[in-house]
Amino acid sequence: MHAVEWLDLPHARLEYQQIPARAAGLPTLVLLHEALGGVAHWKDFPRQLAEHSGCAVLAYSRQGHGRSSPAREPRPLDYLSAGCPDELGALLAALDLENVVLVGHSDGASIALAYAARNDPRVRGVVAMAPHVIVEEATLAGIRAAEAYFRNSDLLERLRAFHGANLEGVFHGWVDTWQRPEFAAWNLDRELAQIRVPLLAFQGAGDQYATAEQLARIARRVAGPCRTALLDDCRHIPHREAGEATLRLIGEFLAESGLVVAETLRTRESV
Repeated sequence: MHAVEWLDLPHARLEYQQIPARAAGLPTLVLLHEALGGVAHWKDFPRQLAEHSGCAVLAYSRQGHGRSSPAREPRPLDYLSAGCPDELGALLAALDLENVVLVGHSDGASIALAYAARNDPRVRGVVAMAPHVIVEEATLAGIRAAEAYFRNSDLLERLRAFHGANLEGVFHGWVDTWQRPEFAAWNLDRELAQIRVPLLAFQGAGDQYATAEQLARIARRVAGPCRTALLDDCRHIPHREAGEATLRLIGEFLAESGLVVAETLRTRESV
């Protein structure tokens, strides 16, 4: 396990963790976590991804998540398409990262797409796992079900191990923001049309927070090369529920996009 480090930005202190690349010249895969996530919530996935790809892997907790500085509440309606991408840009600059692939999950995937639309030359590709680009009834139904489950079990309190004093802000920042009536109009249509870097987007066929329209909308609207996939026997968390398929898809994407050479990739059996 690599040690957690700290980055002081003008607006917040962020925790992050990085795994070095196996060889020089490979991109850094920047992990962007989901609504209830943070550095620790990725568990073993950063190590698995680094070993499979050979690339450096960096994970960080957004402001208000994990052990990073608290966030102001309530969240603005454009937090996925403006505020969080702004923070990502500041992090890339502060850490002097010039060759990155954004790898986001759920909210993190939406942030990755929104940032890619800015055409920052440091970003060479995007992997969007279970992305949200529109607000669907399936998403809201999933959030309502999750909220009820969290409140009627010890799961919410168990999340305190990941977020400490940030827990209430993390939870309400998700369930309250997405259920605000005015948030229903949020989408990434404008941003998708600006994305020109190679893009891989995939989700579980049984995703309880989205339908396949999310992937179809991405494929219809992006300006650059795009590959999408639905994973069988998988719901909303591909890197846990379909780990082998997730690593394979990302490895193929990196090689096909010319971001790594195929010889760099390692199968699970060889690591």
